[in-house]
Amino acid sequence: MSGRRLQALVVEDEMTIALMIEDMLTDLGHQVVAMAMRLPQALELAKTSEIDFVVLDVNLDGHMSFAVADALIERGVPFVFVTGYGAAGVDPKYRHQGIVLQKPFDLADLEKAIERLPPR
Repeated sequence: MSGRRLQALVVEDEMTIALMIEDMLTDLGHQVVAMAMRLPQALELAKTSEIDFVVLDVNLDGHMSFAVADALIERGVPFVFVTGYGAAGVDPKYRHQGIVLQKPFDLADLEKAIERLPPR
C-alpha cells in the first residue's frame, strides 16, 4: 500500500496518541483526513469518509470498535487495529480482517503495518 500518498482516518480515544499517529502518518507521506475519538463519530466517518485506510484503536473510551471494523469491511477499506493487548485484544472474528499493531509502536512498525494492508 505504500509508494503513494494515502488518505487516512485515525480512530483513537487518547488525544496524545492520536496526534502521535497523525505525525507518524505525515512523516510517512500520508494525509490524515479525519480523526475520531468516540465510537459514534468513528462509525459515521468510517461510513462516509473518502479514505484509503484506517488506524483503528480497538477500545474507544470503554467501547469496542468492532462495529467500525464492520463498516470498513463492508466498504472494502483496509485497517490497522491498534491495541495494548496485541492480537489477544482483538475478537477472533476480526483477526484475519485487519493488521494488528501492538501499542506502543514506532514509525517503522506503523510503516510495516501499512505496507501489509491490501490495496483498496
